[in-house]
Amino acid sequence: TTRCADCCHALFDLSLVEAIYIKEKFDERFSGAEKHVILEKANRADRKTYRIKKDAAKERNEGVSEVEILGRMSMERVRCPLLGEDETCQLYEFRPLTCRLYGIPTSSNGVSHTCGKSAFAQGKPYPTVNMDALYEKLYQVSKEMVDAMETRYTRMAEMLIPLSMALLTDFNEEYLGIVSETSSTEEDKG
Repeated sequence: TTRCADCCHALFDLSLVEAIYIKEKFDERFSGAEKHVILEKANRADRKTYRIKKDAAKERNEGVSEVEILGRMSMERVRCPLLGEDETCQLYEFRPLTCRLYGIPTSSNGVSHTCGKSAFAQGKPYPTVNMDALYEKLYQVSKEMVDAMETRYTRMAEMLIPLSMALLTDFNEEYLGIVSETSSTEEDKG
């Protein structure tokens, strides 16, 4: 079989629920020097992703069309920090939905997409996976999670997080804005 890691260089974001899941599985699986090496890669990938998004925001403010910006961003290459030296995913069994579906025909915003490196021919009709419906479901699960958390950040479910940032983030109570009983009691006294 031929291996392909092209999708492991694509730019995409995770829903909040996926980001927390990936981080939990990453922390369970990796420690010590091995974890440090991946976090260094995540740091580099995150800086590159930030620059790309900053440039895209600048172009949008300058009036460049969203289609043109998205087209250019789809050509950007950022190596996933979980892509090992052997060109395989180091967290494969827990990979994000986007990674699981990459390569098969998908559609989003009414436009179908086919990986040019797959055996699917460009322009031919295929049944497609409706990514909008899947992303909406991930948003709904994220929203249910946020609602159950009693966080001060009520719109946190709308966050989209690059995988590199998910690995670097400590999704603790402070980050999540969870209102603990002690902090709300102290606020009530003030």
